[in-house]
Amino acid sequence: MSPSQPSSSPAPSPIATPPANGDGTAAPTALTSRTPHVPAERLVAEMVPPPRFQGARFDTYIPQPGQSSQAEAVQVLRAFASGLGIGAEADGGKRRWFSRSSKKSAAPKGPRGVYLDGGYGVGKTHLLASLWHATPAAPELKAFGTFVELTNLVGALGFQQTVRTLSGHRLLCIDEFELDDPGDTVLVSTLLGKLVEAGVGLAATSNTLPGKLGEGRFAAADFLREIQGLSAHFRALRIDGEDYRHRGLPEAPAPFDDETVVRAAHRTPGASLDDFPSLLSHLSTVHPSRYGAMCDGIRAVCLTDVQAVPDQSTALRLVVLADRLYDREVPVLAAGKPFDELFSDEMLRGGYRKKYFRAISRLTALARDAKALVA
Repeated sequence: MSPSQPSSSPAPSPIATPPANGDGTAAPTALTSRTPHVPAERLVAEMVPPPRFQGARFDTYIPQPGQSSQAEAVQVLRAFASGLGIGAEADGGKRRWFSRSSKKSAAPKGPRGVYLDGGYGVGKTHLLASLWHATPAAPELKAFGTFVELTNLVGALGFQQTVRTLSGHRLLCIDEFELDDPGDTVLVSTLLGKLVEAGVGLAATSNTLPGKLGEGRFAAADFLREIQGLSAHFRALRIDGEDYRHRGLPEAPAPFDDETVVRAAHRTPGASLDDFPSLLSHLSTVHPSRYGAMCDGIRAVCLTDVQAVPDQSTALRLVVLADRLYDREVPVLAAGKPFDELFSDEMLRGGYRKKYFRAISRLTALARDAKALVA
């Protein structure tokens, strides 16, 4: 799903204050009432690790017993981060988002990129965020975002301005590189080529191409082939392991009834309350680049009448919303169908199956977090 150009209005739309309950407490807001406008400047400023990974560090990544590849990845990434500090400019951390990049010192020899290659939930995003934090450069000279967020930035600024904006950076981290979108893959690969020439360090994770075996595991060959001339600049790090979200955790809680969800929404400060089909319809009217802003200030999402997603376009929009909620650690309390029944068997066998499995995994984790709302 290729996003269109986001709005470039000067500031996000204000979020209306929800009406009060009879007891004077604020009633839950509705995500369907929110249509935020996100200016290009905010897209740049928010290219940092999401809230869930603000505290991610190499020291907090705990390798699984018997998984030597995980410990090796930490060592390699530590060294890579240190190397990115070589020749760093003493610019005092000045912001250069919209300035032409100055001439930089020659980039160090050797690979300027790393690709983290592994299955679901082995901690690739944790490691990517740890690399961002460990790289010795001011936050303004490091960028972190998903593939979709990067294409949104190109749409907002234009290709040449994006090159100028990011060429002054020491590091660009791209999470979930979208190999299933050929047009955007070419666009971003061309952008990365320009950034490599400017000496920017690169790091990426990705999903798999449609129809590939292995349900999303070990896509290095696909990634390196799709970025073509850039492959020599990347070192692939294979990370084995099982989904950490499922390690020793109980089964996902069964959905609650509508009455329980509504009651919890009204007594939970900062909660939203939406009918699931209406929310899915609303998502089609808001650009996916704005889903994060749509969740601003939300402390819990409460959903009634959860049903199977009707079509693939709707499903892909829901995946983006699930990612933004997971990034922000927003619990999701739901009534209706369980989350593992959101997507049809046909969807789970198709080219976007990895996205759907990721959404199920993340929504399941957030459903566990939401149990405290009804305790």
